Amino acid sequence: MNKVIRIGTRDSQLALWQAHTVEKKLNDLGFETEIVAVKSTGDVILDKPLYEFGITGIFTKTLDVAMISGQVDIAVHSMKDVPTALPKGIVQAAVLERASEKDILVYKGDADFYQKNATIASGSLRRQAQWLHRYPKHNVVDLRGNVNTRLQKLADSDWNGAIFAKAGLERLDLIPQNHIDLDWMLPAPAQGAMVVVAMENDDFCRAAVGKLNHFDSEICTKIERDFLRTLEGGCTAPIGASAQIFNNEIRFEGALLMIDGSEKIAFEKTISSDRYKDFGSDCAKEVLQNGGDFLMKLIRSQLKK
Repeated sequence: MNKVIRIGTRDSQLALWQAHTVEKKLNDLGFETEIVAVKSTGDVILDKPLYEFGITGIFTKTLDVAMISGQVDIAVHSMKDVPTALPKGIVQAAVLERASEKDILVYKGDADFYQKNATIASGSLRRQAQWLHRYPKHNVVDLRGNVNTRLQKLADSDWNGAIFAKAGLERLDLIPQNHIDLDWMLPAPAQGAMVVVAMENDDFCRAAVGKLNHFDSEICTKIERDFLRTLEGGCTAPIGASAQIFNNEIRFEGALLMIDGSEKIAFEKTISSDRYKDFGSDCAKEVLQNGGDFLMKLIRSQLKK
């Protein structure tokens, strides 16, 4: 059996870049493909912080529906946008080799604003909380939209800078000279990774897409997402996580913060790489046992206000 694999994607420039990357890899393996672009609610409503939508998967829900209804066969996502629990009938088919997981600060003027009452923009609770933890006197403001929109909003504003995922700007060749690598900032779980999902009962597409899987990237993102899922319990919270493989070891760093950055629980641990299966959830359980459970209750109460 052979068929044209319909690739579902959001219609932003970055999402289309990701979809065309998957398309080329499948074409190179001899598979026929077609790109099907749709607009998500998260792309349309830009005047509300993401956590105010009250649901997870705001960027993936439209494509989930398209897959379940048979409009597309697979979907390509930035993995950090994908809920840790996939809808019934949809499964992870491949994680592509990961790009940079880091965040960068794109700034305006001189890079000496750290000592001032600077204003930094980001639509991410995780980035906002980590920034405020490091620079409690700064002001953070919400910033929504696709990469191009956010860069333009920064240019048109009186903000000092805005935080972006390095991988997204690299993929679109949009990294400006005036940027700083935020090596101290823990990334979102699975940041920099692209994931392809398929229908569980679609053996053809699962087998085709499975050829694109990068095992080390799959392992590291699994650990980070297991950490996220175990900590959150369905609640949006400022959580950073990074798992990296060095030789035969996996080094993990994680953090849970209050929304205003006033409290932070940091965690680090290294294990042998053959013990990865429950590593992420075990790390999260240690965080919860060491004050994380109380912190999550405070975060939930803040988000309800």
